[in-house]
Amino acid sequence: MISRRQAVIALGVSSLVSPFPVLAQQAGKVWRVGFLSLQSRPQLMDSHIYGAFPRAMQELGYIEGKNLAIEWRFADNDAGRLAGYADDLAGLRVDVIVAVANQAIGAARKTNSAIPIVMGNSADPVGGGFVKSLSRPGGNITGLANLSEDYSAKHLEILISIVPNPSLVGLLIDKSNTSHTTILRSVEATAKRQRLKTLALDARNVDEIERAFANMKKEKVQAVVIVSTPLFLDQRRHIAELAAANRLPIVCRYREYAEAGGLASYGPNLANNFVRAATFVDKIFKGAKPADLPVEQPTKFELIVNGKTAKALGLKIPQSLLISADKVIE
Repeated sequence: MISRRQAVIALGVSSLVSPFPVLAQQAGKVWRVGFLSLQSRPQLMDSHIYGAFPRAMQELGYIEGKNLAIEWRFADNDAGRLAGYADDLAGLRVDVIVAVANQAIGAARKTNSAIPIVMGNSADPVGGGFVKSLSRPGGNITGLANLSEDYSAKHLEILISIVPNPSLVGLLIDKSNTSHTTILRSVEATAKRQRLKTLALDARNVDEIERAFANMKKEKVQAVVIVSTPLFLDQRRHIAELAAANRLPIVCRYREYAEAGGLASYGPNLANNFVRAATFVDKIFKGAKPADLPVEQPTKFELIVNGKTAKALGLKIPQSLLISADKVIE
């Protein structure tokens, strides 16, 4: 029989051997992450930007089927589905929800204020009411923000440098997206300084995207800035085809547009957001509170130029732009 003294000594030794008893107790835990996106499910997750998330989680020691389960939910660009999917994830008692785009973040926030939420991408988390400030989020939400108004005007400048003497530039936007109002003001202010006119066209589904391009052709638009949305990103190949058919150079935020056939892109590497999102999830698993984790913004922006598209449109890319490009597609 073990004496009280022996028990105390044994307990002391065990605490020295295992200085992190809480982590030891959770050694066999399977962490559950809910991933909520407004977009459609990628055909190949490995080659999609979302594939960066499970790869980054694996680098951090979380392996699907062993100590990690990811519950993927995709709304196929139907915002009405998000609330039900968010409730579903809450019912599964996931440990964290990674939500992509403002509509998904909003749906996740409404379902259960106790579940930590990591923003995979938000155009304006403060303006959207998700966090109190970028440095001190408060509440149960933190993650990544892409403040696109900071560089949407750059898209216009790129077009001006490539397209000879443009006078009318189109903008493909979604007026239901509150961040697009700010972006539109930024681009219009830049256009005014350059003595350019702009034509903003609203699109919220595929038919409206097609009508927008038909209207741009009718109004003799000479170049187009695509103000990205989850729908536009999903439809990037179709958008590039419409632009080519109407001989319209387009500049967009993410490299995926340029790789799909757009003239150029300038902005953050979106796949990096999901690498960073994994680090937020890891910190939360280890006890950090979302309220105490500052929202991160991109620190590096990349310029991608599609030389094949420029050649097809009969445009010459300035040497200065080619030199500064991170990638030129030939």
